[in-house]
Amino acid sequence: MSLTKAVLFNTGQIRVAELAKAISHPARIAILEFLAKHETCICGDITEELPLAQSTVSQHLKALKKAGIIKGTIDGVRTCYCLNEDVVDEMKCLTDVLMQELAKPTQSDYC
Repeated sequence: MSLTKAVLFNTGQIRVAELAKAISHPARIAILEFLAKHETCICGDITEELPLAQSTVSQHLKALKKAGIIKGTIDGVRTCYCLNEDVVDEMKCLTDVLMQELAKPTQSDYC
């Protein structure tokens, strides 16, 4: 029985990779910035802001929602999207830890 690659890595590494993959497109970064400014919106609001087709925006929203970075609530025939603050906080914490591990100590760190 062979091992999957996922068991070779710890949960923190796997989660950082999932979140990084979810935000790995400039359109997704733009969507997150838009949601941060507007708190909640529908797909059409984002489509009006970004130079993308509604179907493309929907695909990006789906990827962000799958990773848990955004939430969507159904309002009749529309879905209203907003940031999932808990996951945004998790993402910040995980990336802060990763950056600390990757950062090389500078001379001032020894003082």
